[in-house]
Amino acid sequence: MFIDRVVIRVRSGKGGDGLVSFRRERFVPRGGPWGGDGGKGGDVILEVDSQLHTLMDFRYQQIYEGAKGQPGGSANKTGKTGRNTIIRVPCGTVVKDAEEGRILADLTEHGEQVVVAAGGKGGQGNARFKTPTRQTPDWATSGKEGEEKTLELELKLIADVGLVGFPNAGKSTLLSAVSEARPKIADYPFTTLEPNLGIVRTGEFRSLVMADIPGLIEGASDGKGLGKEFLRHIERTRVLLFLVDAAGENPVEEYRTLLSELEKHDVALLDKPRVLCLSKIDLLGEAPSKPKGLEKKIPYLAISSVARRGLDELLRKLDRFVHPPEEKEDSPIPTL
Repeated sequence: MFIDRVVIRVRSGKGGDGLVSFRRERFVPRGGPWGGDGGKGGDVILEVDSQLHTLMDFRYQQIYEGAKGQPGGSANKTGKTGRNTIIRVPCGTVVKDAEEGRILADLTEHGEQVVVAAGGKGGQGNARFKTPTRQTPDWATSGKEGEEKTLELELKLIADVGLVGFPNAGKSTLLSAVSEARPKIADYPFTTLEPNLGIVRTGEFRSLVMADIPGLIEGASDGKGLGKEFLRHIERTRVLLFLVDAAGENPVEEYRTLLSELEKHDVALLDKPRVLCLSKIDLLGEAPSKPKGLEKKIPYLAISSVARRGLDELLRKLDRFVHPPEEKEDSPIPTL
């Protein structure tokens, strides 16, 4: 099951209490104070793990706590620091304060860490309070309480290419044709109920990540259909690949409707490079011509994932977006 949004509660450890203690040794009748400080409480830390791809584990545990710091000891010994609690999350996790809605961190790199609840400071032992005029202080301070927060974790997939289209436009078929991903495919709308990722080889030692999200419908940005919950997953993509059924009544109008839904969700999506593909051309008698009214600057292709027509050209075009010439090596696109 794909889970991409959860709410958890975190609480860091309380600091250890300072100790009241006096030096009492043989031949030292008036030993001074030597109570040590308490240890710091354990932090709660989020750490990115590239092996994780969903927030599903948080369905079973929603509360995380750091360990308490140990109290101070005699002979001015500081208590042991409480054990940190490390919570592993997938790449692309956005961390928000659930009460304020404020973004605390955007975690995208493997091994990246952020302290979301700092452990409480340890209390001071009575040795800290000795002065020339106060030789035997008989008090210490308590450790500070740890931080407590309610966090919202939201996963935004990290992919190079995001597939955008209406239900049953052929997105899952394309993903399965160019990668090893095996999403559910059927001849009815809303076959895809959760995002799917596929690794697509575009050359020797070179590849890109393609993301297929549930199909959009008009009004998806307002909550209709399944698309709204998954639109966030194309926010990080480098290029958008629009798939429109070649047998549709008005491909250009469908394309413009998709653009409108993306704009309503996040206007910044319109600044991303995009490619328009007419899909399922194997169902037509002949290859369709470029639709009238389409902007000249928008790259256009006609493909058939089932018949594997136009896929080589499509991968070459996507590869140029993801790996610009100055950063890629010369290697042929594999024949599909």
